[in-house]
Amino acid sequence: MATEHDAVSAGLQRLAGRLGWPAPMGLRRLSGGASQETWSFDAGDRRLILRRGPGGAPVKTSTQGIGLATEAAVIQAARAAGTPAPEVVSVLAEEDGLGPGYVMARLEGETLARRIQRDEAFAPARQRFAADCGAAAAAIHATPLETLPALPEADAATQLDLYEAAYRGYGGGRPAFELGFAALRRRLPPPIPARLAHGDFRLGNLMIQPNGLAAVLDWELAHRGDPAADLGWICTPSWRFGAIDMPVGGIADVDAMLEAYWGAGGDRLVTAERVRFWTIFGSLKWGVMCLTMAHVFDSGADPSVERAAIGRRASETELDVLLMLKGLL
Repeated sequence: MATEHDAVSAGLQRLAGRLGWPAPMGLRRLSGGASQETWSFDAGDRRLILRRGPGGAPVKTSTQGIGLATEAAVIQAARAAGTPAPEVVSVLAEEDGLGPGYVMARLEGETLARRIQRDEAFAPARQRFAADCGAAAAAIHATPLETLPALPEADAATQLDLYEAAYRGYGGGRPAFELGFAALRRRLPPPIPARLAHGDFRLGNLMIQPNGLAAVLDWELAHRGDPAADLGWICTPSWRFGAIDMPVGGIADVDAMLEAYWGAGGDRLVTAERVRFWTIFGSLKWGVMCLTMAHVFDSGADPSVERAAIGRRASETELDVLLMLKGLL
C-alpha cells in the first residue's frame, strides 16, 4: 500500500519533470504547521519546501484563510516590497497531483519559541527582536495594495463578527468569551486605512537566525485590514510562550517595537492603545481558532493528535481574556 510519503514523492517527481529539475531527493515531512503540510526536499542544488493542504486538500472552516495559490502570490508581493519572506519558486499545478500548494526556497534558522527565547546562540537576535519585528511589520503594511491578489478585507468590527459567529457556531457557552466579545465591542477603535496584514505575525511563524529575523512564514491568514492587528497578535499572551512579562513574543516590550515600526515608516495611527485592543482580541481569536481545530478533529477531516491538542487550549485563552480585561496582564 502506498504511503503518504510515497504519494508526495511521486507528485514531486511529476513537478520536477514539468519544471526540468533534477529528481527530488531527501523528502521528509517537517513538524509544525497545524493547518497545512510542510515537506522538505532537495532538487539538485536547490533546497526547497513544499507547502500544501493536509492530504493535498485544503481544510475548509468558517475561519479558514486564503487559498494556497493566493498565499503564494501574497508572499511574492510582500517580498518584492521589502518584507523578509521566502522566495516562492513554483505554484503547484493540477497535473502534479499534490493538490493546491506551492514550493519555496528553504531557509536556515529556528522557529521554536523556547529556543529563540532562551538559547545563548540567539542572544544577539533577542537584542534586536523588537527592532526586527517593527521593521518587518512596517514592510508588510507598506506592500502596495494594487500588487496583491483579491483578499478578504476586515476591520475590527468585521473581525469580531467573524470570530463571534464561528464561536457561536461551535455552541458558545463560555462566559469568558461572552464577556470578551461584549467588552471589545464597547472599545472598537476608529477605522484607519486598510493595509496588507499578515494575520499570524508571531513567534512560530518567524524564522530566526542568531543575528536576527530571517523570514516571515505562514501567510494563510493574510488579508486587508488594520495594521495594528499584526502588532497586537505577536503580543497575545499565548504567543509569549510563558514569558508573560515581555509582551512582544516573550522577548521585548511594546514601546520598543512601536518605535522601530514608526521609524521604518509604519503608520503613526498604530498606537499602543490600538495595539492593546488587538492583543485582547488576539486571545479571543486564538480561543476560537482552538475551537476550530477541535471541530476539524472531531469531524474526522484531520484526526491528527496536533489538532486535538491545540483544541484543548481554548481554556487557556479564557483566563488570558479575563486577566487582560482586569488589567492584570
